[in-house]
Amino acid sequence: MQEELRAALAGLLDGLPPKQAAQAVERLIANYRGRTPTDAPVLRDRADVAAYAAYRMPATFEAVRAALTAFAARVPDWSPATHVDIGGGTGAATWATAATWEGHHSTVLDWAQPALDLGRELAAKTLPDTEWRRQTIGEGLTVPAGTDLVTVSYVLGELRPEDRRAVVTAAATATQAVVLIEPGTPDGYLRIREARTQLTEAGLRIVAPCPHSDTCPIVPGQDWCHFAARVNRSSLHRQVKGGSLPYEDEKFSYVAATTFDATPAPARIVRKPQLRKGQVLLDLCTTQDGLQRTTVTKRHGTHYRQARDASWGDDWS
Repeated sequence: MQEELRAALAGLLDGLPPKQAAQAVERLIANYRGRTPTDAPVLRDRADVAAYAAYRMPATFEAVRAALTAFAARVPDWSPATHVDIGGGTGAATWATAATWEGHHSTVLDWAQPALDLGRELAAKTLPDTEWRRQTIGEGLTVPAGTDLVTVSYVLGELRPEDRRAVVTAAATATQAVVLIEPGTPDGYLRIREARTQLTEAGLRIVAPCPHSDTCPIVPGQDWCHFAARVNRSSLHRQVKGGSLPYEDEKFSYVAATTFDATPAPARIVRKPQLRKGQVLLDLCTTQDGLQRTTVTKRHGTHYRQARDASWGDDWS
């Protein structure tokens, strides 16, 4: 799915003046990081949408796919038949959902018609069973009853607080599973933390990344929970972002919750493992003891080999 998305994006900026694309990208950077809550669409025209898709879709795709993969590992016998992507724009989360499960129908809801139009164009050959529907994102939003999966990615930070709460409420009341993704910044984590509380108060069970549905053990302002997804940059991506490296790491925060019984991991690796001579240091969020550091040494045998191969964001038991 990654290569299909890259191919779909390949000709996106043909004919768009570089200065116009750069200006659109600069404005969109501030918006996707959640610094300008609004009650109007962030993507205003074709130039905005093209710049956004080239700049953000590869990274959003990888972050959402990483979150969905972690969630899917905890519910291996479950898959969605219907999926609604709230504020999905050009559809990066819908591409990521298709990379995780097969055989479902997706509906992308967004209030920016230019984004929906381009998303439909990009997905026409690869994701034909997708509906693109214009919808206000905020108070008054409804999700069809019986929807199996709702995704909301990089959207909550664009919304006013009352609209943010309305979106999470709509997702929680009409679905089997909800996966929310925000930038991996302190502010993005706080939005996920707030939404996590809403989900648990609505009776949903937290499945990932947390090993429990209790209060997050992190003290706000002292640290934040986030993870990283590796993004392989295409020449188009490097052109738009002005970077020289062939890759980047997209930092993101997320929460996945269900209305059905599901078992979270006993623990989650919440920092990049530190490799030392004969030992590996793992920072974990655990079911019983909250945040803790565990040292795994050679004398632990199989666990030591597993720890050396472990990655930030993996389950741990």
